[in-house]
Amino acid sequence: MATNPSRAVDEPTATHPHSPVDPEVRADVPMTHREILTVMSGLLLAMFVAMLSSTIVTNALPSIVVDLDGGEAGYTWVVVATLLTMTASTPIWGKLADLVDKKRLVQVALVTYIVGSVAAGFAQDMGALIAARAVTGLGVGGMTALVMVVIASIVTPRERGRYSGYIGAVFAMATVSGPLIGGFVVDAPGLGWRWTFWIGVPVALIALVVLQRTLHLPAPAPRADGTRTRIDYPGALLIVGGVSVLLAWVSLAGHQFDWASPTTALMVVGGLVLLAAAVVVEKRVAEPIIPLRLFADRTTTLATLASVMVGVAMFGSTVYLSQYFQIARGMSPTHAGLMSTPMVAGLFLSSVVTGRIISETGRWKRFLVSGMVAVVIGLGLLSTIDETTSLVRIGAFMVVLGVGLGATMQNLVLAVQNQTAQRDMGAASALVTFFRSIGGSAGVAALGALLGHRVADSVTEGLTRLGIDAGGSGTALPDLDTLPGPVRDVFQGAYGDATALLFLVAVPFAVVALLLVTAIREVPLRTTLDVAAAPEAPAAVGGEAPAVPAAAGGERRTEAGTRR
Repeated sequence: MATNPSRAVDEPTATHPHSPVDPEVRADVPMTHREILTVMSGLLLAMFVAMLSSTIVTNALPSIVVDLDGGEAGYTWVVVATLLTMTASTPIWGKLADLVDKKRLVQVALVTYIVGSVAAGFAQDMGALIAARAVTGLGVGGMTALVMVVIASIVTPRERGRYSGYIGAVFAMATVSGPLIGGFVVDAPGLGWRWTFWIGVPVALIALVVLQRTLHLPAPAPRADGTRTRIDYPGALLIVGGVSVLLAWVSLAGHQFDWASPTTALMVVGGLVLLAAAVVVEKRVAEPIIPLRLFADRTTTLATLASVMVGVAMFGSTVYLSQYFQIARGMSPTHAGLMSTPMVAGLFLSSVVTGRIISETGRWKRFLVSGMVAVVIGLGLLSTIDETTSLVRIGAFMVVLGVGLGATMQNLVLAVQNQTAQRDMGAASALVTFFRSIGGSAGVAALGALLGHRVADSVTEGLTRLGIDAGGSGTALPDLDTLPGPVRDVFQGAYGDATALLFLVAVPFAVVALLLVTAIREVPLRTTLDVAAAPEAPAAVGGEAPAVPAAAGGERRTEAGTRR
């Protein structure tokens, strides 16, 4: 199929390699900028839906938990249920993307999200809501992993920075509009919190239609030995089981049972045994869910560990900011949603600017390091807040944190993708997201438990000073409008101090992440879609270094670029 390299193809035709009517989509023919933007319109809608599912609900959670007679444990579990299933399923979605049709996988993830969202809107108690959010998490895990994999299939690492700005814009839009929409829906007469789950369904349906029309990818390459592709079901079950048990332990310890208890020992040992069995299985199967060879690459290993720390620091501390603004500061859900704007603005500007510069220069490590420095500073500043801190100061602190996250999150994935061959791109991309989600799930659960205990102790102490029997009042989310002034002040002070403590606890995790990204060795971004691997290639003539095997995460560079 001949094409003119100099022709910018704006409209698909029957002879163009990426035409919707052409049954043969060629992987060796790069897409034009306009074609990439057309495909990304559907992908970004899917990403928006995935992010919106958390941001729109987080701001409505205090009202939801009160309406369904839940407590602090219920608040935490609604968040953790989504993070848990999203985390456990992410590596499976990523590996499937290396084996089967990526387009169909994205559509399945969208449908799963729709089913979970509709069910959550009809929930009549906390148990039903948590179960529905677990289903939603499966869909979110697929969309989160697959969008990055598809983009990596059509855009070279060197060019990927310019498109990360679009992802940053979607993240900013979902993060800002989500709480605002959620707050408006909760406060608006005739709507209520159930619509926070339903409102994303039309967007998901639009994404399905757009992707059906625009997303056209080459079929996965057949196995070298000509045998049929086999999915590692035992490995998938063991990974999901092990991760789920450990995350459930982190979430329930301190609520349902003591941290030091026989139940803790049983769950920890059981989870570790399942993961150890998963490692044994992954070593023996032909297509492991998490190829252990990926960890032979230094960049992949360090970026993965850093992602865990970033997940703990980011999710574990920031997910409770909405609760801080609504309870410690007495804001409405809509007003609390507006308060996320400074952090999102910093994240958006940082991701766009750093992405453009990275595409121009091919250098990325300086942004990872400086971004993590900003994250450490931002968390440290936020650890000084209480219920009386100026909102201007809090906004400034949130901008610093947002700038750091914008320069860090996407670039950790980019660093790993730059070292990975296309045959492992799904598994490697999902690996970073997987471990970041593990950190996030553990952080939300552990820091949520810490917040609950700190609030309960502070409320009990404060009410005792007022001569009031606490009677377990500190374990339930308060309805501030029904409390007398002195009691209201006790609750607001308790939540203000406890939220600051969460940020302080998150600082050491961010410091560890900073040390890890500092140890990453920078490799200039390649200008080809795939790594040109030659494991047995001899040393290059003319003083160049020999090619590094792809299995070890290396690459042999070429001068070829993406044709525009």
